[in-house]
Amino acid sequence: MNQTMTAPHRGKTETVEQSLQSATDGHSEQSLLFALPKGRLAQDSLSFLERAGLSIPTDTESRKLILPAADGSIGFVMAKPRDVPTYVEHGAADIGICGLDVVRETERAIYEPLLLPFGHCRLSVAGPAEDAGIPPAAGLDVADLAVRPTASAHLPGRPLRYMSQPRIATEYPRLTRQFFAERGVNAEIITLGGSVELGPILGLADLIVDVVQTGTTLRMNGLVEVRTILESQAVLVVNRASYQLKAAEINRIIERMRLLTT
Repeated sequence: MNQTMTAPHRGKTETVEQSLQSATDGHSEQSLLFALPKGRLAQDSLSFLERAGLSIPTDTESRKLILPAADGSIGFVMAKPRDVPTYVEHGAADIGICGLDVVRETERAIYEPLLLPFGHCRLSVAGPAEDAGIPPAAGLDVADLAVRPTASAHLPGRPLRYMSQPRIATEYPRLTRQFFAERGVNAEIITLGGSVELGPILGLADLIVDVVQTGTTLRMNGLVEVRTILESQAVLVVNRASYQLKAAEINRIIERMRLLTT
């Protein structure tokens, strides 16, 4: 007697195509694909979109690659913050939210129709407090440092030409190189993937360039801000082709979001 052998069941790994299909099942029109940053901007982005009247995913902890909005109108990709401009530029996503610092560092060819009222931070140069002549517990903020006279060459009252080739640890090599080059400083840029505060502590770098919100991490590691390179906040970014081909949908989103920024 012939017997039919049944292969054991194996769980499927969802592909991008399958995830996109599941995000848009039951909807005749192609949904927009919205790239959102993981991490510190994720919850603020989702809350802002919900306040703007947009449907958001009901399960942001899902392991799916693309999450459908509750009403299925939009697909959401939760991406690494630095990847959001890349996805949007190449049309993998139609629209996205990321930090202005990331947009300026990556220099992607995308539209930036709207600054958003959250994610405020600054890209700053920082160095050891003892080199700047300020005790770590002094509690001075950037505004204090900007106006306080000092004999230290590190602080804003003096040029940053305090050595011929300072070593700068950063996750932002392009903006860092540009900042120092514009000031005639031939800096050696050391690109790190995180925890750049370790640079001066371990003797790897003289200064760091990093994103600062409250400055607490700097103070805990004996560092102080000495320059602000860029004031940053969340920004809406749009793919250039999508802005033309899906103008009605995208403009509807932009106008809803704009009402919360005025």
